[in-house]
Amino acid sequence: MQPKKVAILTAGGLAPCLSSAIGALIERYTEIDPTIEIICYRGGYKGLLLGDSIKVSPAIRENCHILHGYGGSPIGNSRVKLTNVADCIKRGLVKEGEDPQEVAARQMIKDGVDVLHTIGGDDTNTTAADLAAFLEKNNYDLTVIGLPKTIDNDVYPIRQSLGAWTAAEHGSINFTNVVAEHNANPRMLIVHEVMGRSCGWLTAATARHYQDGLERREWLPEIGLSKERFSVHGVYIPEMAVDFDTEVARLSKIMDEHDNVNLFISEGAGVDDILRAMEAAGQAVVRDAFGHVKLDSINPGAYFAKEFALRMGAEKTLIQKSGYYSRAAAANHADQRLIKGCVDLAVECAMRREGGVIGHDEDRNNTLRAIEFSRIKGGKPFDIDTPWFEDLLATIGQSKGKKVEAAH
Repeated sequence: MQPKKVAILTAGGLAPCLSSAIGALIERYTEIDPTIEIICYRGGYKGLLLGDSIKVSPAIRENCHILHGYGGSPIGNSRVKLTNVADCIKRGLVKEGEDPQEVAARQMIKDGVDVLHTIGGDDTNTTAADLAAFLEKNNYDLTVIGLPKTIDNDVYPIRQSLGAWTAAEHGSINFTNVVAEHNANPRMLIVHEVMGRSCGWLTAATARHYQDGLERREWLPEIGLSKERFSVHGVYIPEMAVDFDTEVARLSKIMDEHDNVNLFISEGAGVDDILRAMEAAGQAVVRDAFGHVKLDSINPGAYFAKEFALRMGAEKTLIQKSGYYSRAAAANHADQRLIKGCVDLAVECAMRREGGVIGHDEDRNNTLRAIEFSRIKGGKPFDIDTPWFEDLLATIGQSKGKKVEAAH
């Protein structure tokens, strides 16, 4: 049965697709049937629990194309896990004795919502999956349809998550300026830390985008403006074990010859080693509501920088993070095309009340479909045997090394 009213929420961290996806959903519903009402819950699942929403007015419908030019989420995000009852109570989102999923269901009924569109990563979609299962079990006639957002590109079984291509592009743009610092000091080590808790795809894709861009630039090595000094010299991701002795020997030669070394490091690389060291020293490990280690509290980039700097004799070390720059960008053309295809199917599924997460299903010949919530999970590792990654490593002279089967 065609919905009379739909709701949209965005949740989790930012990615360069949220604003555009909201705009695309409003556009598509307006094209299909402008009588279908639309509301947006503010601040993700927090707004759903509190009944805090924005009504999509005719003026918003008429001007929603503006959203494609912006990053972030105009309706706001939050990290709320509906099955974490204690956390929801602590944050004042529900009262003692209340079930957050029941509260969410009743709020949608109160608001007259038939279909809920969630835009988020694996945590958002597993929360959506929990909610969908709860609704079905308790005979609520409500449909949940997810759109996969994560710059890590690490959601099973989805081939490409919304926003990841843009994040890689903007991480590359960020480093284009950062790398100019290589001649600010002799024997300079620059560490570019890229987001990616358990998946190295974004680090690898950012390094590839940046390195490919060097081929389109002009150089004047006679005065020190050489491609070698601007190049990526090492890429370290959670899926690859790091042989520090071998890498220090290789990178030391580059430092001696070119007076600088540039490294791309995933924020999740080496985390297990760092955690073991922290726990052995009796230091507390800070985790979020989903149980994830807060990576800013352990600082993998600084760990790698210290290990390499000491052993290769770097005089100065610069650590730069591109995550907040890249994840807040507006979606590029490639991502907007992907968003458009996913949104069109999401609305089509809504019209026939078919739930699931919209994406190209790797287990179904990469068919774009509503993937069953039960099959959605995070932590999909990047395949280091991917040809373009092997080509990247060969270009920079780095050995692929040993594969880490279980990502952090």
